[in-house]
Amino acid sequence: MILACIAVIAGLALLVWSADRFVEGSAATARYFGMPPLLIGMVIIGFGTSAPEMVVSMLAACQGNPGIALGNAYGSNITNIALILGVTAIINPIGVNSDILRKQLPILMVVTLLTVGLLWDHEITRFEAVILLVVFTGLMAWTIGEGLHKKKDSFKSEMELEVSMHGMPIRKAVFWLFAGMGLLIVSSRILVWGAVEIAQHFGVSDLIIGLTIVAIGTSLPELASSILAARKGEHDLALGNIIGSNLLNTLTVVGIAGVIHPMAVEPEVLNRDVLCMAGLTAILFVFGFRFGGQGRINRFEGAALLACYIAYSVYLAHTVLGF
Repeated sequence: MILACIAVIAGLALLVWSADRFVEGSAATARYFGMPPLLIGMVIIGFGTSAPEMVVSMLAACQGNPGIALGNAYGSNITNIALILGVTAIINPIGVNSDILRKQLPILMVVTLLTVGLLWDHEITRFEAVILLVVFTGLMAWTIGEGLHKKKDSFKSEMELEVSMHGMPIRKAVFWLFAGMGLLIVSSRILVWGAVEIAQHFGVSDLIIGLTIVAIGTSLPELASSILAARKGEHDLALGNIIGSNLLNTLTVVGIAGVIHPMAVEPEVLNRDVLCMAGLTAILFVFGFRFGGQGRINRFEGAALLACYIAYSVYLAHTVLGF
């Protein structure tokens, strides 16, 4: 048991650190080969910050632990909106200035409703997993096209500024590109092993471990990047990190895991976790879109989001542990 706890802590620490190195190396490598800054930001950095969720869920699916894969994806989405955006908005209210992000908010809502529909029969088949991946590919192509053709947009400007900070010699960049990915895989294996051992020791499902420990741990890159962006006044980047991460989790993380290993979905996943995720996504849409005005998440709304996360965590503890 002690070894499993050490594995989870060490695995999470190495996972977050290696994800940061992977992002630095891949972004610098892409810049060296002339990739447009917006493309680097949305594809390389976007995938990089969600790399922990993707690798952990892939390994969990391969090892026959679908609960960790689903809990990691949906738990990370809940954490991203309620905890990360809540804390970020309390530190510095988030204004939504970008037309690109205003278009992505309703898309995130539609994708969440698609998830509810696919999970209605309490399983994710390979065909449904492929649907998720195809939808993500189409959305990514559309979003990048929108960004590249739009001459002036606050999100585009903030993303280009962020990319300009990822610079290093090409040899060092390539080294961290491959070393970071290798360490991501190793740390994910350590984390998944420790999480499964803890779940078995306490007699709880691996879904609960995925929704809590794993979800919070793999969301740490988003937490760091969103708080840093908000403190620098890059509000659209802070929100864009969360929207992009949630789209990746919902479509790509679950899609890849489902292609590897079709998954039975426990009733509580739909009735409790996905319902909570959908509700929080609807709240984010209302706060961010603001029909007839500029979207903004103020400190009071940030505190409300954080309160939702605390309430969800307490309810989760009550239903699982009985207190």
